[in-house]
Amino acid sequence: MAELSPEVPVHVLVVDDCLVDRKIVDKLLKASAFKVTTVESGKKALEVLGMEEEKLDKPSVKDHDVNIILTDYCMPEMNGHDLLVALKEDSRMKSIPVVIMSSEFNPQRISRCLTDGAQEFLQKPLKVKDLEKLRSYVKPAVPVPKVGTKRKALVDLMPESNEAERRPCPAGVAVA
Repeated sequence: MAELSPEVPVHVLVVDDCLVDRKIVDKLLKASAFKVTTVESGKKALEVLGMEEEKLDKPSVKDHDVNIILTDYCMPEMNGHDLLVALKEDSRMKSIPVVIMSSEFNPQRISRCLTDGAQEFLQKPLKVKDLEKLRSYVKPAVPVPKVGTKRKALVDLMPESNEAERRPCPAGVAVA
């Protein structure tokens, strides 16, 4: 899974065969400071992610760190569940959270997607409250501590009280 630092926007790959839905989701996500890439099919998503070997000469987003995939369930050729399974079977992609959305409420479909690795199953239309859910599925970058730049004070050498400790002055040394 791609990790984020606070200043880098979450990059969402939106997969939906409906142009109107893609545009609505795109505008909603961009208005909430997400970076968005949209494609019209599951096959195109695999291509953009660099998973279609015959398309190696085309540019892909795999080097641009897609943080989360938001896909429609009902699409021709490859539905959202098929895309989910293909992603979870690929060692390079399985850590990317996949959220499936649909305008149809089908408990069996929802259960199957969640069992097969979907992070969430959202009802269309996407709502503003759903955006924070998307953001929460992406791991924030963990700050890497710099080794060797700070020294630890030995606690045993410090006095336990707040009062100044009187130490004998070595002979011949003046203390101001």
